[in-house]
Amino acid sequence: MKKVKFSFHNVRLSKKLLIMYIFSVLIPIVLTNIIFYTVTINNVKQQQIHDSQLALNQISDDFGKIIDDAVGISSSLYTNTNINLFLERDYPSDVDYVDDYDTYLRTFNQSSPINPSINSIRFYTDNPTIIYSGGVYPLTEEVKKLTWYKQLMKTNNTSPIVLNSMIDNQTSTFSIIRKLDYFNFNNKQKIVKIEINPATIEKIFKNVTFKGDVYLLNDKGQIEYSTKKDLAWREKPIPFTHISKSNKTVFLNSTDLDQAYLQNWKVVGTLSEKTMLNTVNKSGRFILYLAFINIIIPTIIIILINRSFLRRLQRIFGHVKKMGDQNFEKIPDPEYTDEIGILTSEFNRMVRKIEELIQDVFMANIQKQEMEIKRNRAQLSALQSQINPHFLFNALETIRMRSLMKEEIETANIIHNMAKIFRNSLTWGKDMVTVRSEANLVVSFLEIQKYRFGEKLEYEIDIDEAAEQCMIPNMALQPFVENASIHGIEPLKGNGKISVKVTVNQDILTCIVMDNGVGMPEDKKEQILYSLENEDEMGKSVGIKNVFYRLKLYYSDQFRFYVDSEKEKGTIVTIKIPYKTSIIDKKIEISQNKLYFPK
Repeated sequence: MKKVKFSFHNVRLSKKLLIMYIFSVLIPIVLTNIIFYTVTINNVKQQQIHDSQLALNQISDDFGKIIDDAVGISSSLYTNTNINLFLERDYPSDVDYVDDYDTYLRTFNQSSPINPSINSIRFYTDNPTIIYSGGVYPLTEEVKKLTWYKQLMKTNNTSPIVLNSMIDNQTSTFSIIRKLDYFNFNNKQKIVKIEINPATIEKIFKNVTFKGDVYLLNDKGQIEYSTKKDLAWREKPIPFTHISKSNKTVFLNSTDLDQAYLQNWKVVGTLSEKTMLNTVNKSGRFILYLAFINIIIPTIIIILINRSFLRRLQRIFGHVKKMGDQNFEKIPDPEYTDEIGILTSEFNRMVRKIEELIQDVFMANIQKQEMEIKRNRAQLSALQSQINPHFLFNALETIRMRSLMKEEIETANIIHNMAKIFRNSLTWGKDMVTVRSEANLVVSFLEIQKYRFGEKLEYEIDIDEAAEQCMIPNMALQPFVENASIHGIEPLKGNGKISVKVTVNQDILTCIVMDNGVGMPEDKKEQILYSLENEDEMGKSVGIKNVFYRLKLYYSDQFRFYVDSEKEKGTIVTIKIPYKTSIIDKKIEISQNKLYFPK
């Protein structure tokens, strides 16, 4: 099966337009809008993440600042001699305590700058001589059972601790709690607890520029504060890892709080992609409308262009096909000035010209064919006349009779064979002979050659019985046997052999002439075949061309002929023709498989 090579020129014009539309209009527009939409989403997402990260860092900084302020106040109390002495002194009477309270504690409160982020400052002591009021509380057993007190007692350093504590059942805040053990006058236990204003905490964590949920995590990863409403973080410690999160949630981490008392604390934020992309989603419909317009307008233009010239081209194509049926019909089309209009005008002009010239050209072709036939007949007659010497036959017959009279039998046999050959040349009027007659002629020629070469030449004739009465052109094999003898065996240094084999298979007569002579190079073989194909002048290889042209005249395209030759190995000539027992037999189609025949 012949493999068809793909070419874009074989694609129909309508499909080419469709391909152009898909790859030049539809796909670029769709890809452009997809890329535009994707890039826009990513840019907005990155900008939202960047802005949210800044807001989260601001929350972390603000929270650290108010804790630092509270820790600064606790540090000033920690090193304040008067406050520590006030809390440890044994008061003989309530009046003495009130005087010291007004002198130290009230004075301290008045001298300190007002800080709105501080909700309250509470002092706890186990001094029994103090009147517990005005921010001073006793260290009772109930207080010692509280969580913040237990955690404070576990610390061995002098740094404060930061805890989330409840002001009431619904309000929580952060407390900075510190031991006042810098001075130890009377071995009294002193603690200061500074509570941050809950409104300040809420204001910090509810940053308007952060549109998600904020979590403050301690060093254990537990939630100390969160803006998420449905999360019960005030009731019990909740690890952040236990919070349910969707796959489309973005997590943002601020840098860890660098205060020593907030070691490994950090602020974490979560953002929903839906929230982040609300702005993009609002413009999604606009992008869709824009893409629709970008697709619909080029589509309409392509359709109009397609209708403008594709239908007119198809009409021209239809009229061209009609010309194959000798229907030279003009195209009834207005004379447009575009390329297709010019093509239509030229087609109509060509039709008019064909109608004017067809009769003259047709008659000229007939005359030319008749002249070609006469030329072939004249050429065939010339070829026949080249090998039709009557006088040689008479002379040879005289010499043969004298050789017999002198009892030169071998010479007489050779002359007899030569006479057969020349007698055959006198019967050119008989175009077809049997295979047996042709084989006898070949034997006569080979006997003459064997007389010349002696033991150097051997030959073998193998004719199928069914092929003996088959009709073939006169002297169809003898020229090839002659070439094998003269050009193949004669230049050979050693002995040579010529074989002639004729077989019949499936109504095909196959004639093979084979020798083991010097052969010929590939370029010479191709030159011979080329000259046969292009019907060059006779020149050299007269015998081969004579046979080839007569086969072509007798069998037209129903015969097959090829030459296989290799230098120093010999030459094989094969002819395949229809099997005939008479000249008027019906022609038989010849299989073309494994045959060489020049186009």
